[in-house]
Amino acid sequence: MLTFFIIFAAVNHTSSPSDISMKKIVIASDSFKGSLSSAEVAEAVAEGIRCVYPSCEIIRLGVGDGGEGTCEAMARTLPCRWVNIEANDPLGRTCPAKYALYEDEGSPSAIIEMAQASGLTLLASCELNPLRTSTFGTGQMIMDAFCRGCRRFIIGLGGSATNDGGTGMLEALGFRFMNSTGKPISGCCGQKLSAITSIDTSMVPEELLSSSFTVICDVETPFYGKQGATRVFAPQKGASASDIENLESGMQSFASIVMSKYGIDLGKTEGSGAAGGTGGALYAFLSGKLRKGADLILDAVRFEEIIENADLVITGEGRIDSQTFRGKLPSRVLDRADRKGIPVLAIAGSVDLNDEAIGNSGFVSTLAIQPMPASPEELASAMTPSTAAENIRNTIINAVR
Repeated sequence: MLTFFIIFAAVNHTSSPSDISMKKIVIASDSFKGSLSSAEVAEAVAEGIRCVYPSCEIIRLGVGDGGEGTCEAMARTLPCRWVNIEANDPLGRTCPAKYALYEDEGSPSAIIEMAQASGLTLLASCELNPLRTSTFGTGQMIMDAFCRGCRRFIIGLGGSATNDGGTGMLEALGFRFMNSTGKPISGCCGQKLSAITSIDTSMVPEELLSSSFTVICDVETPFYGKQGATRVFAPQKGASASDIENLESGMQSFASIVMSKYGIDLGKTEGSGAAGGTGGALYAFLSGKLRKGADLILDAVRFEEIIENADLVITGEGRIDSQTFRGKLPSRVLDRADRKGIPVLAIAGSVDLNDEAIGNSGFVSTLAIQPMPASPEELASAMTPSTAAENIRNTIINAVR
């Protein structure tokens, strides 16, 4: 039986959640990557609340900031229909994927969640390797929607297993990346970035290039650099120290090619490093508009209207750290609820913040479900959906009791 820490810090509010009778609680949590979807986290939280306040009104919102759950959140607010296809997973194997279609001002439009084909949850922990993983499957989803007449796209980034600068996706759309001998590079992935010396767009449909792309980013990370895609996120995707250096070199090399062709400095473009550089690829190659995913989703689900008269809002994500406060969902939920004077409790699989940062975060409580230093087997067990859901329920019971 694993032991879990609960980090509890009351800040900015005079009462903790358990000091008042709860009549209405709104749950707006992101997914716990690799473990539970946004909807599954919300259900586990709701079960915990019911154990303490069985008559409390509980509103569960399917939300996200570009990763898992984004399509579901958007689809609930729009008259969408789902399209099921087969696409490549991050390692090139066939996997089922889906995206949503809806009519936007009479034009067919698509909501595509990158995690469906290029997500971390599609791989076993032993398969994580951002040198080899590719965004090709995401490109297949875009092309499928394009072939169905879509010319407007909302692309949700986040939760990816990739660090290929979006080249796999672009390859699936007809872009060709050439090596120093002028031959096209096939199977674009992280380890092939450094080999790219030029770009051929002659095979890309003109109508695709003129299509509208709204890119939902869950981070402000640039394409490369100390706070860039590789150094910040590649370790979570299985990269070793030497892998990180190889990937960073490739990202910088590819960014220089982009600069030469398009005059765009991805190293200074916020959000271009989202999903291992896929944000930058959509921005530079397809004129994508980078939007803060959390704000777009919260607007879509009418968050501020729904939280009126709530006693508490519960939010969270798999890991709360310094990146959380750079535009990710929990921080945006906190900002909006705080303006209405509603306390916000944050729950996470783990918290990587010092006591001062926790105290200054603005959350009424920060609850971390984190195993004691454990073996890989124990950690894997803690990540299973059933175990994670049980630990969330128990943590919430203790928090609101």
